Amino acid sequence: MLCQRCKKNIATEHFADIINGELIESHLCAKCNAEMAVGLNSKINDAVCSWLFGSSAQKKVCPVCGMNYSEYEKKGLLGCASCYDVFKDELLPAIRAIHGKVEHVGQVGLNKDDLGLHRRLKSLQEQLELALREKRFADAGVLNKKIYDINKTLHGDSENGEPY
Repeated sequence: MLCQRCKKNIATEHFADIINGELIESHLCAKCNAEMAVGLNSKINDAVCSWLFGSSAQKKVCPVCGMNYSEYEKKGLLGCASCYDVFKDELLPAIRAIHGKVEHVGQVGLNKDDLGLHRRLKSLQEQLELALREKRFADAGVLNKKIYDINKTLHGDSENGEPY
């Protein structure tokens, strides 16, 4: 039997559906079946994106990268950081649907240098050396306390619990 779609190749895929009580049979070649499956998947993806992200009728365009919302719907990727601001109204409902929230409430990473503590410590140590050279001992005491607090955060309590 020939493919009902292209009428050139031999039908290797056979489908039967009952629609409104009537038996509908389809006989397709592998190539036509694959093409129809891609088309069906595309329509399903468009319907899901439309449901998640709202109508694609918006004509907004990112002024930085030139991406429009329909390109985002097709690719699933934004063009640049500015796109988040431009398409905020369209993105928030989808983010809320996926994550349940639109604000980040996570934890700070375990790497304590994420807070910039090592850079701050080095800067304070340099300031302490300068204060001692200039004999500003009151300032040096304040700086020493700050250095102690950072070291305590980074390395835990010192043995005797006193500043260095």
